[in-house]
Amino acid sequence: MKPTVLLSAPYMIPFKERFIPVLETYGINVIVPEVHEKLSEEEILKFAGQFDGAICGDDRFTKNVINACLPRLKVISKWGTGIDSIDKSYANSVGVMVGNTPNAFTLPVSDSVIGYILAFARRLPWMDTAIKSGQWDKIPGRSLSECTLGVIGVGNVGKAVVRRAKVFGMKLLGNDIRDIEPDFILEQRLSMVSLEELMRQSDFISVNCDLNPTSIHLISQETLSYVKKDAVLINTARGPIVDEKALVARLQAGQLAGAALDVFEIEPLPLDSPLLSMNNVMLAPHNSNSSPQAWERVHWNTIKNLLIGLGIEPAGLDDLRTN
Repeated sequence: MKPTVLLSAPYMIPFKERFIPVLETYGINVIVPEVHEKLSEEEILKFAGQFDGAICGDDRFTKNVINACLPRLKVISKWGTGIDSIDKSYANSVGVMVGNTPNAFTLPVSDSVIGYILAFARRLPWMDTAIKSGQWDKIPGRSLSECTLGVIGVGNVGKAVVRRAKVFGMKLLGNDIRDIEPDFILEQRLSMVSLEELMRQSDFISVNCDLNPTSIHLISQETLSYVKKDAVLINTARGPIVDEKALVARLQAGQLAGAALDVFEIEPLPLDSPLLSMNNVMLAPHNSNSSPQAWERVHWNTIKNLLIGLGIEPAGLDDLRTN
Protein backbone atom coordinates (compact mmCIF):
# COMPACT_ATOMS: atom_id res chain seq x y z
CA MET A 1 0.00 0.00 0.00
CA LYS A 2 1.29 3.45 -0.91
CA PRO A 3 2.12 5.70 2.04
CA THR A 4 -0.08 8.71 2.58
CA VAL A 5 1.08 12.08 3.86
CA LEU A 6 -0.88 14.88 5.53
CA LEU A 7 0.46 18.14 4.06
CA SER A 8 -0.57 20.97 6.38
CA ALA A 9 2.45 23.31 6.37
CA PRO A 10 0.98 26.74 5.54
CA TYR A 11 4.15 27.85 3.75
CA MET A 12 3.98 24.88 1.36
CA ILE A 13 0.25 24.61 0.71
CA PRO A 14 0.18 27.67 -1.62
CA PHE A 15 2.74 25.83 -3.77
CA LYS A 16 1.18 22.37 -3.50
CA GLU A 17 1.00 22.04 -7.29
CA ARG A 18 4.78 22.14 -7.22
CA PHE A 19 5.38 19.74 -4.33
CA ILE A 20 2.63 17.13 -4.67
CA PRO A 21 4.08 15.79 -7.95
CA VAL A 22 7.46 15.47 -6.20
CA LEU A 23 5.90 13.38 -3.42
CA GLU A 24 3.98 11.31 -5.98
CA THR A 25 7.31 10.57 -7.70
CA TYR A 26 8.20 8.59 -4.56
CA GLY A 27 4.85 6.78 -4.57
CA ILE A 28 3.24 8.94 -1.89
CA ASN A 29 -0.43 9.91 -1.74
CA VAL A 30 -1.14 13.39 -0.35
CA ILE A 31 -3.97 14.75 1.79
CA VAL A 32 -4.19 18.55 1.95
CA PRO A 33 -6.58 19.78 4.67
CA GLU A 34 -7.93 23.29 5.05
CA VAL A 35 -5.48 25.13 7.30
CA HIS A 36 -5.86 28.47 9.05
CA GLU A 37 -2.34 29.15 10.40
CA LYS A 38 -2.10 25.71 12.08
CA LEU A 39 -4.15 22.59 12.85
CA SER A 40 -5.57 22.08 16.32
CA GLU A 41 -5.66 18.69 18.04
CA GLU A 42 -9.29 18.24 16.99
CA GLU A 43 -8.53 19.08 13.37
CA ILE A 44 -5.67 16.57 13.17
CA LEU A 45 -7.76 13.89 14.86
CA LYS A 46 -10.23 14.04 11.95
CA PHE A 47 -7.49 12.44 9.86
CA ALA A 48 -6.15 10.03 12.49
CA GLY A 49 -5.31 6.63 11.02
CA GLN A 50 -5.34 7.96 7.46
CA PHE A 51 -1.72 9.01 7.06
CA ASP A 52 1.76 7.58 7.52
CA GLY A 53 3.63 10.87 7.66
CA ALA A 54 2.99 14.56 8.15
CA ILE A 55 4.52 17.72 6.74
CA CYS A 56 3.33 20.26 9.26
CA GLY A 57 3.69 23.79 10.54
CA ASP A 58 2.92 24.54 14.17
CA ASP A 59 0.20 21.85 14.28
CA ARG A 60 -0.61 20.38 17.71
CA PHE A 61 0.91 16.91 17.58
CA THR A 62 0.33 16.12 21.25
CA LYS A 63 0.65 12.74 22.92
CA ASN A 64 -3.08 12.11 22.42
CA VAL A 65 -2.88 13.01 18.74
CA ILE A 66 0.18 10.85 18.13
CA ASN A 67 -1.48 7.92 19.91
CA ALA A 68 -4.57 8.27 17.77
CA CYS A 69 -2.45 8.29 14.60
CA LEU A 70 -0.65 5.05 15.46
CA PRO A 71 0.27 2.53 14.19
CA ARG A 72 0.37 4.16 10.74
CA LEU A 73 2.22 7.30 11.71
CA LYS A 74 5.96 6.98 11.12
CA VAL A 75 7.25 10.55 10.77
CA ILE A 76 6.33 14.15 11.58
CA SER A 77 8.38 16.47 9.38
CA LYS A 78 8.18 20.03 10.70
CA TRP A 79 8.52 22.90 8.22
CA GLY A 80 10.98 25.15 10.03
CA THR A 81 12.97 24.95 13.22
CA GLY A 82 10.75 25.14 16.32
CA ILE A 83 9.11 21.90 17.40
CA ASP A 84 7.46 23.11 20.61
CA SER A 85 4.03 22.15 19.24
CA ILE A 86 5.14 18.51 18.87
CA ASP A 87 5.60 16.09 21.76
CA LYS A 88 8.93 14.92 20.40
CA SER A 89 9.95 12.81 23.39
CA TYR A 90 6.72 10.83 23.25
CA ALA A 91 6.89 10.53 19.46
CA ASN A 92 10.38 9.11 19.63
CA SER A 93 9.37 6.71 22.41
CA VAL A 94 6.76 5.13 20.13
CA GLY A 95 9.02 5.04 17.08
CA VAL A 96 7.80 8.18 15.33
CA MET A 97 10.60 10.27 13.86
CA VAL A 98 10.40 14.05 14.27
CA GLY A 99 12.37 16.06 11.72
CA ASN A 100 13.01 19.78 11.40
CA THR A 101 15.52 22.23 9.90
CA PRO A 102 17.81 23.66 12.59
CA ASN A 103 19.18 27.16 12.03
CA ALA A 104 16.67 27.65 9.23
CA PHE A 105 15.81 31.32 9.59
CA THR A 106 18.71 32.81 11.52
CA LEU A 107 19.48 35.51 8.96
CA PRO A 108 15.99 36.87 8.18
CA VAL A 109 14.86 36.78 11.82
CA SER A 110 17.97 38.57 13.08
CA ASP A 111 17.58 41.13 10.28
CA SER A 112 14.00 41.72 11.46
CA VAL A 113 15.17 42.37 15.02
CA ILE A 114 17.65 45.01 13.84
CA GLY A 115 14.95 46.49 11.61
CA TYR A 116 12.66 46.94 14.62
CA ILE A 117 15.46 48.45 16.68
CA LEU A 118 16.25 50.99 13.94
CA ALA A 119 12.57 51.83 13.46
CA PHE A 120 12.08 52.59 17.15
CA ALA A 121 15.43 54.29 17.74
CA ARG A 122 15.18 56.53 14.68
CA ARG A 123 11.35 56.90 15.00
CA LEU A 124 10.95 56.22 11.28
CA PRO A 125 7.31 54.98 11.15
CA TRP A 126 6.15 57.76 13.45
CA MET A 127 7.82 60.55 11.44
CA ASP A 128 6.35 59.11 8.26
CA THR A 129 2.85 59.08 9.77
CA ALA A 130 3.23 62.59 11.15
CA ILE A 131 4.43 64.21 7.95
CA LYS A 132 1.76 62.45 5.87
CA SER A 133 -0.87 63.89 8.21
CA GLY A 134 0.41 67.44 7.66
CA GLN A 135 2.65 67.74 10.71
CA TRP A 136 6.26 68.92 10.59
CA ASP A 137 7.40 67.65 13.98
CA LYS A 138 11.03 66.98 14.84
CA ILE A 139 10.51 63.69 16.67
CA PRO A 140 13.56 62.90 18.83
CA GLY A 141 15.53 59.78 17.97
CA ARG A 142 18.55 57.97 19.30
CA SER A 143 21.74 56.62 17.78
CA LEU A 144 22.16 52.89 18.34
CA SER A 145 25.63 53.64 19.69
CA GLU A 146 23.85 55.31 22.62
CA CYS A 147 21.74 52.24 23.38
CA THR A 148 22.03 48.96 25.24
CA LEU A 149 20.61 45.79 23.71
CA GLY A 150 19.67 42.81 25.85
CA VAL A 151 19.37 39.47 24.05
CA ILE A 152 17.41 36.74 25.82
CA GLY A 153 18.53 33.43 24.34
CA VAL A 154 21.99 33.51 22.77
CA GLY A 155 21.53 30.63 20.35
CA ASN A 156 21.81 30.80 16.56
CA VAL A 157 19.44 33.74 16.14
CA GLY A 158 20.57 35.47 19.33
CA LYS A 159 24.19 35.29 18.19
CA ALA A 160 23.29 36.74 14.79
CA VAL A 161 21.44 39.60 16.50
CA VAL A 162 24.49 40.28 18.68
CA ARG A 163 26.83 40.31 15.67
CA ARG A 164 24.63 42.78 13.81
CA ALA A 165 24.11 45.04 16.82
CA LYS A 166 27.84 45.17 17.52
CA VAL A 167 28.39 46.79 14.11
CA PHE A 168 26.14 49.66 15.22
CA GLY A 169 28.18 50.14 18.38
CA MET A 170 25.48 49.01 20.80
CA LYS A 171 26.36 47.90 24.32
CA LEU A 172 25.48 44.19 24.43
CA LEU A 173 23.99 42.11 27.25
CA GLY A 174 23.00 38.46 27.03
CA ASN A 175 21.08 35.96 29.11
CA ASP A 176 20.76 32.21 28.64
CA ILE A 177 20.17 29.09 30.71
CA ARG A 178 23.22 27.44 29.14
CA ASP A 179 26.85 28.49 29.06
CA ILE A 180 27.77 30.50 25.98
CA GLU A 181 31.07 29.91 24.24
CA PRO A 182 33.77 32.12 25.83
CA ASP A 183 35.30 33.04 22.47
CA PHE A 184 31.96 34.39 21.21
CA ILE A 185 31.54 36.46 24.38
CA LEU A 186 35.02 37.92 24.04
CA GLU A 187 34.85 38.56 20.30
CA GLN A 188 31.48 40.31 20.50
CA ARG A 189 32.19 42.14 23.78
CA LEU A 190 29.04 40.59 25.18
CA SER A 191 28.30 40.69 28.90
CA MET A 192 26.30 37.70 30.18
CA VAL A 193 24.05 38.85 33.02
CA SER A 194 21.02 37.73 35.00
CA LEU A 195 17.59 38.20 33.46
CA GLU A 196 16.75 40.86 36.04
CA GLU A 197 19.91 42.84 35.29
CA LEU A 198 19.30 42.56 31.53
CA MET A 199 15.74 43.84 31.91
CA ARG A 200 16.87 46.74 34.11
CA GLN A 201 19.72 47.95 31.90
CA SER A 202 18.48 47.42 28.34
CA ASP A 203 17.00 50.04 26.05
CA PHE A 204 15.97 47.26 23.66
CA ILE A 205 15.15 43.71 24.76
CA SER A 206 15.13 41.02 22.08
CA VAL A 207 13.50 37.68 22.88
CA ASN A 208 15.29 34.94 20.94
CA CYS A 209 15.04 31.85 23.15
CA ASP A 210 13.24 28.59 22.43
CA LEU A 211 9.77 27.90 23.78
CA ASN A 212 10.12 25.20 26.42
CA PRO A 213 8.81 24.60 29.96
CA THR A 214 11.38 27.04 31.39
CA SER A 215 10.53 29.91 29.03
CA ILE A 216 6.72 30.00 29.06
CA HIS A 217 5.80 33.51 30.30
CA LEU A 218 9.46 34.21 30.95
CA ILE A 219 8.51 37.81 30.16
CA SER A 220 5.93 38.24 32.91
CA GLN A 221 4.47 40.87 35.20
CA GLU A 222 7.46 40.37 37.49
CA THR A 223 10.21 40.55 34.87
CA LEU A 224 8.52 43.47 33.10
CA SER A 225 8.51 45.36 36.40
CA TYR A 226 12.29 45.68 36.06
CA VAL A 227 12.32 47.48 32.70
CA LYS A 228 13.04 51.14 32.08
CA LYS A 229 10.09 53.29 30.99
CA ASP A 230 11.80 54.10 27.70
CA ALA A 231 12.67 50.48 26.86
CA VAL A 232 11.27 48.54 23.88
CA LEU A 233 10.51 44.79 23.87
CA ILE A 234 10.96 42.80 20.66
CA ASN A 235 9.65 39.23 20.31
CA THR A 236 10.42 37.28 17.14
CA ALA A 237 10.70 33.90 18.92
CA ARG A 238 7.45 32.37 20.20
CA GLY A 239 4.32 34.08 21.48
CA PRO A 240 3.85 32.23 24.80
CA ILE A 241 7.28 33.38 26.01
CA VAL A 242 5.62 36.75 26.66
CA ASP A 243 2.63 37.13 28.96
CA GLU A 244 0.58 39.37 26.66
CA LYS A 245 -1.77 40.58 29.39
CA ALA A 246 1.19 41.71 31.47
CA LEU A 247 2.77 43.36 28.42
CA VAL A 248 -0.44 45.20 27.52
CA ALA A 249 -0.84 46.41 31.11
CA ARG A 250 2.73 47.72 31.13
CA LEU A 251 2.24 49.52 27.82
CA GLN A 252 -1.08 51.01 28.85
CA ALA A 253 0.41 52.31 32.08
CA GLY A 254 3.20 54.04 30.20
CA GLN A 255 5.78 51.89 31.94
CA LEU A 256 7.23 50.56 28.67
CA ALA A 257 7.95 52.71 25.63
CA GLY A 258 6.95 50.20 22.99
CA ALA A 259 6.94 46.68 21.64
CA ALA A 260 7.55 44.93 18.33
CA LEU A 261 5.81 41.57 18.07
CA ASP A 262 5.98 39.05 15.26
CA VAL A 263 4.51 36.22 17.36
CA PHE A 264 1.58 35.99 19.76
CA GLU A 265 0.05 33.72 22.37
CA ILE A 266 -2.92 33.14 20.03
CA GLU A 267 -2.34 33.21 16.28
CA PRO A 268 -3.77 34.83 14.26
CA LEU A 269 -3.91 37.72 16.74
CA PRO A 270 -7.55 38.11 17.87
CA LEU A 271 -9.27 41.19 16.43
CA ASP A 272 -10.19 42.38 19.92
CA SER A 273 -6.58 42.48 21.10
CA PRO A 274 -5.67 45.85 22.69
CA LEU A 275 -2.34 45.63 20.87
CA LEU A 276 -4.07 46.49 17.59
CA SER A 277 -4.98 49.98 18.79
CA MET A 278 -1.62 50.96 20.30
CA ASN A 279 0.46 53.44 18.31
CA ASN A 280 3.66 52.47 20.14
CA VAL A 281 3.47 48.84 19.01
CA MET A 282 4.63 47.32 15.72
CA LEU A 283 2.96 44.05 14.73
CA ALA A 284 3.64 41.38 12.10
CA PRO A 285 1.89 38.07 11.24
CA HIS A 286 4.59 35.58 12.36
CA ASN A 287 6.60 36.44 9.28
CA SER A 288 10.10 37.42 10.42
CA ASN A 289 11.34 34.24 8.72
CA SER A 290 10.46 35.68 5.32
CA SER A 291 13.27 34.92 2.87
CA PRO A 292 12.97 33.22 -0.55
CA GLN A 293 16.28 31.39 -0.18
CA ALA A 294 15.59 30.25 3.38
CA TRP A 295 12.08 29.08 2.51
CA GLU A 296 13.38 27.13 -0.48
CA ARG A 297 15.98 25.35 1.63
CA VAL A 298 13.36 24.47 4.26
CA HIS A 299 10.85 23.22 1.67
CA TRP A 300 13.28 20.62 0.37
CA ASN A 301 14.83 19.65 3.67
CA THR A 302 11.31 19.06 5.03
CA ILE A 303 10.57 16.71 2.13
CA LYS A 304 13.91 14.96 2.65
CA ASN A 305 13.17 14.42 6.36
CA LEU A 306 9.75 13.03 5.45
CA LEU A 307 11.21 10.53 3.00
CA ILE A 308 13.83 9.38 5.50
CA GLY A 309 11.15 8.91 8.15
CA LEU A 310 9.08 6.83 5.74
CA GLY A 311 12.08 4.66 4.95
CA ILE A 312 12.32 5.97 1.39
CA GLU A 313 15.76 6.75 -0.01
CA PRO A 314 15.70 10.43 -1.09
CA ALA A 315 17.77 9.66 -4.18
CA GLY A 316 17.15 12.11 -7.00
CA LEU A 317 15.57 14.75 -4.77
CA ASP A 318 18.16 17.37 -5.72
CA ASP A 319 17.41 16.78 -9.39
CA LEU A 320 13.68 17.28 -8.80
CA ARG A 321 14.48 20.47 -6.91
CA THR A 322 16.34 21.98 -9.86
CA ASN A 323 13.72 21.00 -12.47
